[in-house]
Amino acid sequence: MNTESARSLLRRFEPVLRFTRGESFFPMDIEAYVERSSFWVHRPGEEAELLVPRGELTLDMLAEPRAGGFDTVYFLMFVDPLTITQLAELRLRGGGEAYAGRSRFRAESGRLARVGYFSRLVDTLFSLTLLTRGRVTGDTAAAALLAYDQIPAESIRHPYYGRVLHEGGWVILQYWFFYPFNNWRSGFFGLNDHEADWEMISIYLWEDEAGETHPEWAAYAAHDFEGDDLRRRWDDPELLRIGEHPVVYVGAGSHASYFLGGEYLAELELPLLSPVSRSVDRVGEFVGRLVRRERSRRWRKPAEHHPLRVPFVDYARGDGLTIGPGQHREWDEPVLLDPVPGWAMHYRGLWGLYTRDIISGEDAPAGPRYNRDGSIRTSWYDPLGWVGLDKESVPPEMLDHILARRNAVEERNRALHHAIRRKSAVLLSRGAESQALRGEIHLREEYAANKAVIAAVAAELDDIRAQLAANEALLDALNRYAARLKDGYRPLPGSHLRHPPRPTSESELCLSRIAETWSAVSIGLVMLGVVGLIVFAREYLGVGLAALVIMITVVEAVFHRRVQKLIDTVTVFLAVVSFLILFFEFFREILVILILLAGTYILVQNLRELNT
Repeated sequence: MNTESARSLLRRFEPVLRFTRGESFFPMDIEAYVERSSFWVHRPGEEAELLVPRGELTLDMLAEPRAGGFDTVYFLMFVDPLTITQLAELRLRGGGEAYAGRSRFRAESGRLARVGYFSRLVDTLFSLTLLTRGRVTGDTAAAALLAYDQIPAESIRHPYYGRVLHEGGWVILQYWFFYPFNNWRSGFFGLNDHEADWEMISIYLWEDEAGETHPEWAAYAAHDFEGDDLRRRWDDPELLRIGEHPVVYVGAGSHASYFLGGEYLAELELPLLSPVSRSVDRVGEFVGRLVRRERSRRWRKPAEHHPLRVPFVDYARGDGLTIGPGQHREWDEPVLLDPVPGWAMHYRGLWGLYTRDIISGEDAPAGPRYNRDGSIRTSWYDPLGWVGLDKESVPPEMLDHILARRNAVEERNRALHHAIRRKSAVLLSRGAESQALRGEIHLREEYAANKAVIAAVAAELDDIRAQLAANEALLDALNRYAARLKDGYRPLPGSHLRHPPRPTSESELCLSRIAETWSAVSIGLVMLGVVGLIVFAREYLGVGLAALVIMITVVEAVFHRRVQKLIDTVTVFLAVVSFLILFFEFFREILVILILLAGTYILVQNLRELNT
């Protein structure tokens, strides 16, 4: 596909991005960003070294080859932290809140009130880790907004960086967006802050015999997740469109992409708690298998938030600025990434500040092609596998694949029928031989060996017949599905989804102010209570801790509307404890009664058999 055709196709389906009120940073031209950035290198055991000062860096310089040892990190720096004077001046001008978007953004419902006590406790631990690990300071976010605002208006353009790929019968359109800063933590009470942010959505098309392209799927990137849940079919009601332009709800500060507007509860797993979390997951999966329930590897149902993960809210309300065709702001001319430019192909470093964060959440990302560690992104080298489309054929080829699979199963069945005839003949022959050897004392060993062969052949024949029965059922399903496809059948739009992210429901958002206040202060109050018990009532420490646990459990149940569930749980617990106490207290008597009942039952059954 030539450049003009690729550009025209990208233009035809370019998305509409809806931001949340209070968002401060929007897609921009990377040249304007790079020109205002300095270039640094960090080598193990050394302080970061300035390679190119601010104002002298170009995209061509990023593409230059550089030799560095293991653990050497190249990175950009968009802003310098504000001096005390600059920060004071910003506060006096009222910008101390404006930089975070808080002058217009309101959380409405607190995130901690939506999860349980253990999740809030883990959140507290995560907040404490910010004091000991690499992080982007609050004044950096303020400085980023000042630097962003100082870019001349004529330089503030909104291009996207597009790729047009052909793979597996699909025509894939990738739209990459570059943001100068991610202020999710400082601006919207989220997970992290970091300089630079690369985000992407993809659209998957197929061509008919006349060469016309038809959209089939759209996939939105969100927080490095992968899999089927990231995509929606073009006719899915959840995929909102303005003409042929898909609508994207962008997370405030995080810039993650969602299909529906609303507030999403996201979770972070701390490395320290990963072993415990995996153990809890294994237990949950085991219990799930017992009750025939499946669990998602990526997302959980809203009611199943993991107690050992840090909860964060991604606000994707869509009530702010909109960028796209016919919107508040229009897209600038797209920048094609085909052929891949040098800055995308050869620069594996970070596009912003390197904080040496052990969790990497506060470090800037690498470019559209690479992960932070220099490996290639799955969405770049395997755009089909990234969203599970490597197992989906384009619609015109689906029937061909079904028929090809049917032919393969029929061929396999013919081979199985032949194997059954051959094995049956062996079994009949060996059976006749066994009849002839029976009673011949001097051929006892031959008879035993023949019986062993008969048992082995019979087992093989059973396996083959079982395979044939399964294949016959599969063949019947393939034939029925092929007939439905010929009649124009299509699966339901969301049939591929497991546990996709959903915005928080209105009922979950309607929390009382008292519940939110309790969620905000509960951890601190309990910690103060434990200290008070240790200092002033150490002799009653056990009783006091038990009272605290009971109080927390009851209050949590009331605020989360789970009083009935708590009562049921306590009732079952007390019943189990009572049973165990009675069982151990009267173990001998219970044992005697059980033996008498068993003996009586056996006696009655045997006598009944004699009378028949």
